[in-house]
Amino acid sequence: MKPFLDKNFLLDNQTSEDLYHGYAKDMPIIDYHNHLSPQLIAEDPCFENLTQAWLYGDHYKWRGMRWHGVNEKYCTGDAGDWEKFEQWAAAVPFMIRNPLFHWTHLELRRYFGVNEVLSPSNARKIYELGTEKLRTREYSVRNLLRMMKVEVVCTTDDPTDSLEFHDSIAKGGFEIKVYPSFRPDKAMAVDHVPAFNEYVNKLEAVSGMNAGTYDQYLDLLKSRHDHFANMGCRATDHGLNEMYAEDYTDSEIREIFITLRKGGDVGEVEKRKFKSAILHIIAVWNHEKDWVQQYHLGPLRNNNSRMLKQLGPDTGWDSMGGSVNIKEVGNFLDRLDRNNCLTRTVLYSINAYDNEVLATMAGNFNDGSFPGKIQSGAPWWFNDQKTGIQQHIDSISNMGLLSKFIGMLTDSRSFLSFPRHEYFRRILCNMLGKEMESGELPNDLPWIGGIVQDICYNNTKHYLKF
Repeated sequence: MKPFLDKNFLLDNQTSEDLYHGYAKDMPIIDYHNHLSPQLIAEDPCFENLTQAWLYGDHYKWRGMRWHGVNEKYCTGDAGDWEKFEQWAAAVPFMIRNPLFHWTHLELRRYFGVNEVLSPSNARKIYELGTEKLRTREYSVRNLLRMMKVEVVCTTDDPTDSLEFHDSIAKGGFEIKVYPSFRPDKAMAVDHVPAFNEYVNKLEAVSGMNAGTYDQYLDLLKSRHDHFANMGCRATDHGLNEMYAEDYTDSEIREIFITLRKGGDVGEVEKRKFKSAILHIIAVWNHEKDWVQQYHLGPLRNNNSRMLKQLGPDTGWDSMGGSVNIKEVGNFLDRLDRNNCLTRTVLYSINAYDNEVLATMAGNFNDGSFPGKIQSGAPWWFNDQKTGIQQHIDSISNMGLLSKFIGMLTDSRSFLSFPRHEYFRRILCNMLGKEMESGELPNDLPWIGGIVQDICYNNTKHYLKF
């Protein structure tokens, strides 16, 4: 019987072990999509305690705690930090086979050298040990990134962001590169007209430009897109319930915009046309700047209206939505492609059953101009667990080229989440190692090991042109 989470965790044979330890383990990390705070990276503080570093803002953990029956005051409420950690420690032993169980213990080991299984009996000891370490400069925010060999961090930023902290980081000479990503979801969020107008007003204030007409609005958005480019941005990111690719005319969108700015509502067809227009024009700008564009598709957000009202969005009340409307994805990509405006594109699905659908759609627009130009993105959100990662690797292997995949990301708000890259790398090496030992792949470690290194690091660096 193998010990829990030893050096060969998730590695079932010698070849898998050789692939991981010889080729994957020591590769640097490019985390090209996350929700880390650029302000914290710029200011480089030390966390006050383990709860603040580990549980604050982490809706994955909150969902697990709620499922276990933990009262909300210990998740997002006013309980003390030790009380919150105590409840987390009490819940963890009941999370077996949930990825939280593996992530928790990987993080305890990699950052704090704790080899015990977290439980109520050792919670106080682990809390005090983690807190003591986190209060030292060795465990400052930047040093937590250094511990995991992070080379690049791409944060997720709204067009209204001044990017002052990115500027500070760049001018300060920090060796880990921190780039913004352009996230314009609110710029096309016209389902709630007052909120949309409030957002446009904020854009006007930040840019010093007027958005009285649709053409002025595009000029304003373009100025923010340009500002992000000046700050080193290499990618856009879009969080969409579905893709939008309706036919429209510019005159229609101008009229829709005027109606919206006057506070009037428009029909569902008009809303879809407006979203389609904004999504398309930003994609054209992305092509002009040679950026990568990422589309996260399919979540059904804010299902619990009572808790949304109480806590706001991004607090753990989202789920998988329906299947991706793949025809609209194809229409969106085709419109760009036929006008020679399709840049490198990553398509993410929140549903594992869409993996093969998106992989085959990506293949329709890989034209030989760039390796893996259009691809199915990393197993995301509810799929970033063992089964989801395996299914994703299988789908892009069967329908495309695994060797051109740009690898894993954290999609996290926590500076302690980087062992998720290790988790992915171990699963990848185990799948390939098994097939090498069974004769399904050649027993050529340097060759397969080189592909592993490409997936873990080299492809991402080439794809995003770092």
